[in-house]
Amino acid sequence: MSIVFVPKKLRGKATVNQETIQRLLDENDQLIRCITEYMQKGRAVECVQYQQILHRNIVYLATIADASLDSAASTSNSTSNDTSASAAAVNGHTEGS
Repeated sequence: MSIVFVPKKLRGKATVNQETIQRLLDENDQLIRCITEYMQKGRAVECVQYQQILHRNIVYLATIADASLDSAASTSNSTSNDTSASAAAVNGHTEGS
């Protein structure tokens, strides 16, 4: 079973770390190998369940990436705002002057 599948009552409570991401990437590698093997054997119907799990994993990883970019951007914005305010204070400028 995919590690992305989490019962509804536990959703949003898991911590995402490098180990979790690596396990997902390893799982995706194995899923791609299974899909390729089934396709080579002409068993496309069996591929569907693996493709669905792979799709879910990829969407989950993309969501993590988007969230980390959003938090990095907000951190960067607050840092640049702090830097601008500090530079204005050093130069004797205050807001409204």
